[in-house]
Amino acid sequence: QLATSWGTLCSVPKLKRSVLSFIPILSWLPRYSVRQDALGDLISGISIGIMHLPMGLAYALLASVPPVFGLYTSFYPVLMYCIFGTSRHISVGAFAVTSIMIGTTTERLAPNSNFMILNGTNGTEVIDVVARDVARVQIAASTTLLSGIFLFLLGMIRFGFAVTFLSDPMVRAYMTGAGIHVVLSQLPSLFGIRVGRFSGPLSQVYLLIDICRHLPETNIAAVVVTLVALAVLIAVKELNIYYEKKMPVPVPIELITVIATLISYYCKLHSLYKVAVIGQIPKGLKAPRSPDVSMWGSVVGDAFVVGIVGYALNISLGKIFGQKHGYNVDSNQEMVAIGLCNIVGGFFQCHAIAASPSRTLLQDSTGGKTQVVGLISSVLVLIFILQLGSLFEELPKAVLACIVLVNLKGLFMQFKDIPALWKSNKVDLLVWLVTLVCTILLNLDIGLGASIGFSMLTVIFKTQLPRYSILGHVPGTELYLDTDTYEEAKEIPGITIFRSSTTMYYTNAQLYLDALQEKSGIDIGMLLMKKKKRDTEEKRKDEKEKNKAKKEAKKVQLHIQHISIETLSLCQSKVNWGFEQQGNGFDQDSKTDIHGDDHITQMSSTGREGEMGRSSVNDTHTIILDLSTANFADTATVKTLKNIFLNYRKIDIDIYLTGCQVCVVEQLSSAGFFSESIPKSCLFATIHDAVLHCLRLHGASDVPIIYEYALVSGGDFELLSCYYFLGYLEMN
Repeated sequence: QLATSWGTLCSVPKLKRSVLSFIPILSWLPRYSVRQDALGDLISGISIGIMHLPMGLAYALLASVPPVFGLYTSFYPVLMYCIFGTSRHISVGAFAVTSIMIGTTTERLAPNSNFMILNGTNGTEVIDVVARDVARVQIAASTTLLSGIFLFLLGMIRFGFAVTFLSDPMVRAYMTGAGIHVVLSQLPSLFGIRVGRFSGPLSQVYLLIDICRHLPETNIAAVVVTLVALAVLIAVKELNIYYEKKMPVPVPIELITVIATLISYYCKLHSLYKVAVIGQIPKGLKAPRSPDVSMWGSVVGDAFVVGIVGYALNISLGKIFGQKHGYNVDSNQEMVAIGLCNIVGGFFQCHAIAASPSRTLLQDSTGGKTQVVGLISSVLVLIFILQLGSLFEELPKAVLACIVLVNLKGLFMQFKDIPALWKSNKVDLLVWLVTLVCTILLNLDIGLGASIGFSMLTVIFKTQLPRYSILGHVPGTELYLDTDTYEEAKEIPGITIFRSSTTMYYTNAQLYLDALQEKSGIDIGMLLMKKKKRDTEEKRKDEKEKNKAKKEAKKVQLHIQHISIETLSLCQSKVNWGFEQQGNGFDQDSKTDIHGDDHITQMSSTGREGEMGRSSVNDTHTIILDLSTANFADTATVKTLKNIFLNYRKIDIDIYLTGCQVCVVEQLSSAGFFSESIPKSCLFATIHDAVLHCLRLHGASDVPIIYEYALVSGGDFELLSCYYFLGYLEMN
């Protein structure tokens, strides 16, 4: 039997499904349609490859590594995603947000001040650029590898749901804040100035102050290059958008701008005007190299944040385009795929990757339908790395900065979320604004943690401030709606139906109890205190009456004994007189009986006064708790419900539960909620069933029929109640 079970578990079909789910390319590549998809993928692949070239160079500068490593990032991870990814339309590779996050880490651990050496000719200190770049590449690769390991392990244990904790307003605001980091990091290149490097909270404030302080040193030639490049890029980008439907492929203005600025080689912008250029771009690929594992202790937090942010971008874009084109994107497999991309990229000295919105939109608009687009773009990048890289060594950094800024347009368009959220959801707007401020002021890693924490707090506050309502019946239906919202909903005399808009658990259990007392108008504490006081007074009066009765009984007994002695001493002729005296004795006893009737009357009157006193406060005899919104029952919930049952029954009010899901009933049973005092018969599937039961229980035999008729036909409850209590109600 064990062998049979093992054989079933490891059957060939299950093994095949597991392999195909882990390596998705094996499932879609054999079914690839050359006739339908090849042309669109070819055009899209060339377009994406052209975009990868300037973006790879530019985003490498954001990561504070030499530009050629940005090209490696646009090659190795893209190939890995083609094999393991489940989205057919997203374009992974170097992206501004993850690049600036890697750059923050590399500059923090390898600042320029650590690589200052003396110039042998004039004795001044200069930066050892070669040693600095080697150290930063090692840091970037180690961080990327560790982030990949995190994602791969989380994906293997099916932890893809973790991205649900990143709400859409929070992610969009975080991307916008990261975009501001990118802009500030590129301002020195735009103005041709050198500024210090800052890390930690308020680093962007210090950077902006330092930029303003160095503005008098602006390089005019760099500003001219910046203005020309921005004008050309923005103009052609807008034309691409305007003529999007008329052009099969948008104009690759980034690559055209890069090629056009090669004229700087002949203008000698670097040698004559001191305009910063890319520098040496070595030809060929580098052999894989094991990153420095000893750095993991210093970059573990950065690696985790970079991995989560990159995965959040991927899954967000993947699901958007998956829904658009009608296929599913596996969140767990995406986590595995991005993890493997970063693991392989770490060995080939790449920095962390993510899906680029601009490239993804281009891939979709140019007709790309599969990840063959990624294969084609990788071939184009490979050709550039092997043969054409050295042509761009004199490319001004200002041009790459302009390419970065222009492609951030989509991130800054997200500022339009503010008026939209103001109209739709002010809590989400608050999350958006707090995330933006935290990301800018606290830096990208701490800002993300603070933003997630604040977003989770808003969820807790929402459960702490639910809407509590009293439900009423809608005549002619079996619906029970909020009486404050719907005028048609009328309360049923004697029955209070209470509902909370969210599940009850330990943080809001006391609030639930307080709201029940407030909405029902029954102050359970006051009524229990009055009942206890009344019971104490009645007990004291009973004891007093008992003592008084005992004294009276003793008097009667002595009187009877005295009469008996006198009667025995009399002769037979005085029998009538003895009977007369005995009759007087019975008169005394009758007086005692009259006094006892007064006591019963007084007790009855007291009881009625107490009952009338309670009824004058509230005529409710039944409370129905609608728990249809509850999806679990913790210890606090069980304790609160027990207290409600026990306390309200002390004042003769019945409690019923309706709408409980099966899981909630099971949890209540496991916690020992049900007992002889709280039987399972207090559970009802619907409010309507509970109402009919209460009406049958608290009315005469004919009342439930009339009430049931009123429930389904829209009769007047109050009028029927009046008829019943006046004694005029008759059944036909």
